[in-house]
Amino acid sequence: MIDKLSWMTIYPEVVLLVATCIIALLDLSTTSPRRTATYILTLMTLAIVAVLCGFNASTGKTIYGFGGMVVSDPMGNWLKCFATVALMVTLVYGRPYAADRGMLRGGEMFTISMLSLLGMFVMISGSNFLVIYLGLELLTLSSYALVALRRDNAVASEAAMKYFVLGAMASGFLLYGLSMMYGATGSLDINEVFKAIASRKVNHQVLVFGLVFIVAGLAFKVGAAPFHMWVPDVYQGAPTAVTLMIGAAPELAAFAIIIRLLVEGLLPLAIDWQQMLALLAIASLLVGNLAAIAQTNLKRMLAYSTIAQMGFMLLGLVAGVSNDNTYNAQFAYSASMFYIVTYVLTTLASFGIILLLAREGFESEEITDLAGLNQRSPLYAGVMAVAMFSLAGVPPLVGFYAKLAVLQALIASGQAMYIALAVFAVVMSLIGAFYYLRVVKVMYFDAPVTASTVSAPRDVRTVLTLNGALILILGILPGGLMTLCAEAIVATLAT
Repeated sequence: MIDKLSWMTIYPEVVLLVATCIIALLDLSTTSPRRTATYILTLMTLAIVAVLCGFNASTGKTIYGFGGMVVSDPMGNWLKCFATVALMVTLVYGRPYAADRGMLRGGEMFTISMLSLLGMFVMISGSNFLVIYLGLELLTLSSYALVALRRDNAVASEAAMKYFVLGAMASGFLLYGLSMMYGATGSLDINEVFKAIASRKVNHQVLVFGLVFIVAGLAFKVGAAPFHMWVPDVYQGAPTAVTLMIGAAPELAAFAIIIRLLVEGLLPLAIDWQQMLALLAIASLLVGNLAAIAQTNLKRMLAYSTIAQMGFMLLGLVAGVSNDNTYNAQFAYSASMFYIVTYVLTTLASFGIILLLAREGFESEEITDLAGLNQRSPLYAGVMAVAMFSLAGVPPLVGFYAKLAVLQALIASGQAMYIALAVFAVVMSLIGAFYYLRVVKVMYFDAPVTASTVSAPRDVRTVLTLNGALILILGILPGGLMTLCAEAIVATLAT
């Protein structure tokens, strides 16, 4: 019999699953082409789930349930809360776009996106290899369906096929690595795996062999080079609303499973996996920043930008352990958590503007489509400029502080190699600033291609304005979010 404590660890997931099933059934009787009732019910459900996760996180308690297979801790609950809010914002931005392209003829977009969020929740809560993999598969299968949602669009179908084939390969890598860990340690439980490895009675060569496959699978999920080949094609080919769904909230879940597997389970092997992550980070910064310069398609440019940003996030994870000393771990991992949260916030704003400028029969995907946006709509040009400056790391925006926190963690390690990595990251950021500033230049200094003003529904306009304001406010006052991330990581490391 399952005890009450176990159910307490997963009640946000239960609420989300039950509500998704109810909304899917109610949607069958909806005739509105814009699915207004389904949209409102979905946002209400997500708001309730976000509040539940935020409340759980604020208690600061760590609870294990179902025989240690599931964990509810501050880090996991805050990431669930942020992922839920990110999906809410995505649906607000994406609904007008989806309605214009016939993607709301059924309510699949809402229900599948909620199922993808459920997959993220399971990933984040997993304290067992099989539970994490179960969540990962639920997320990825939902993502494949979302990318292919425009069945009459050949480009979207091609992107979905590429995503499916490469995603299946990456899942195989991860599953094979986890099976190697199980074979070496005799357990699927993350805490038991940690104890077995720490005892040093396990064959180190087998562990490292399995670790290579695990890191490769995780690198694919975050889109780090050289496992990035799916990112540009899927970002460009997927409907823009779906691009935002797979490029924002899932990054939070990917960060969570990196912490669960590499830090909670495989920390005694930190010296090994940190070297792998360092190589991935270097490759991601090089490939992402250099390839983005050559892009004329805005979505493809932001895809390469994502690869570079993930490289920066990985640098924080690299600096956690030095000379078998974990004194720097809480600063390094909290810097990475802060980085991924603020990156998602900025991504929402940048893709929100692309979705806003798109209209029926016109995608607004090229950088030149933003020409003269300031003359047509100063507010939306300002929001996009704030997002671009933040991604470039320009003070006083939140992207600057996020980059600074990661660089401080690298330098605080005192290792010459990590200091060299910090210098390399700064140089790459300077190169990357070019393609972000190019977007700002086009918006403010190029002649507009059309004289029409930009109009948006009230909910989109309100959320987009708040989104842009948050990027600025959190850059000026980052202390609250940074403290929240630090406390969440400390609570996770303590268990």
